[in-house]
Amino acid sequence: MLAFEVTAQCPHSRARTGRLTTAHGSVETPLFMPVGTKGTVRGILPDDLERSGARMLLANTFHLSLRPGHETVERLGGLHGLMGWNGPILTDSGGYQVFSLSHLTTVDEDGATLRSIVDGSPVRLTPERVMEIQRGLGPDVAMAFDHCPPDPHDRDGVGAATDRTHRWLARCVRAWRDNGAAERGQALFGIVQGGAFEDLRRASVESALEHDLPGYAIGGVSVGEDRPAMLAAVEAAAPLLPDSKPRYLMGVGTPLDFLDAIERGIDMFDCVTPTRHGRNHQAFTSEGRVNLRNVAWRDDTARLDDDCNCAACTQFSRGALRHLCKSGEMLGGILVSIHNLTFFQRLLSDIRAAIAAGTLPTLRARCARAQRGVRER
Repeated sequence: MLAFEVTAQCPHSRARTGRLTTAHGSVETPLFMPVGTKGTVRGILPDDLERSGARMLLANTFHLSLRPGHETVERLGGLHGLMGWNGPILTDSGGYQVFSLSHLTTVDEDGATLRSIVDGSPVRLTPERVMEIQRGLGPDVAMAFDHCPPDPHDRDGVGAATDRTHRWLARCVRAWRDNGAAERGQALFGIVQGGAFEDLRRASVESALEHDLPGYAIGGVSVGEDRPAMLAAVEAAAPLLPDSKPRYLMGVGTPLDFLDAIERGIDMFDCVTPTRHGRNHQAFTSEGRVNLRNVAWRDDTARLDDDCNCAACTQFSRGALRHLCKSGEMLGGILVSIHNLTFFQRLLSDIRAAIAAGTLPTLRARCARAQRGVRER
């Protein structure tokens, strides 16, 4: 069963470091999970993920239920066998797809019916079905099925979705216990909803805590709200979550998002940002963001980032990377993705060290200066 211990507390904020122990090893927090939606972090070998500093990955319940199907994944050795990954894995529940594929989705009290993105056939997700799928996938952490509302500022819609999330969580907990996943070492995290409304966020925390789960997540952020609304949601929920349990902010972020959330007590993150930006040839560096398609880098023989030891930075110049990106060679997007993943993991490592040393404000100021510098020339 999953265990969590706090190892250091920042003297300037609610930031803390911790150790999350799972059936597939321990990881240090705050941590960032690269996203392997369909059972792979797109274009990145497991060895390269490990070299980047990644220690825990995320995969997607809905997409894997469509192809190849959770029964097939289970026969292939679970997600660890499918992904060639020996470390911890977390699966989201499909709740985000209820939001992102809302034009293909009908929600009712029992669950949600989506249209398959593979062949258009109806796909029925209920709390019980989602827990059955995740049991077969075999992650270390399974997420409860939640209803992420389409508009975080629509109080009536948010209220109805949040109440439904609470009822679905109770059903997820029963199914998780009944199907034996807990005994097999699979932890269940509940999800806090509530949109942009502090009172609904607080009520959602109270409802989730009734189940005394191994961990809790804050959902329904990064769904179109502005930055202050996202921070307000975290500020409303995070202080009410138990200090002894890991706190996971879903679908966030960027370097400054990490710092904002960590200072409010968040321990875990996932986001497609480093790989999606990498495939679009946008690099995060210690001096700001770099658009590698820009003509300014055509003849540049310098490294992409002097502070980085990834393959992109040690074996290629900016000019060479620009050529790969501009000519449509897949290696360009792969290298920039590897660099971005390495940058994110190095940042999280620096944050953990700064928390332990009591120097997080200094690190934050340095990151803010760098991220204001977009090297587009």
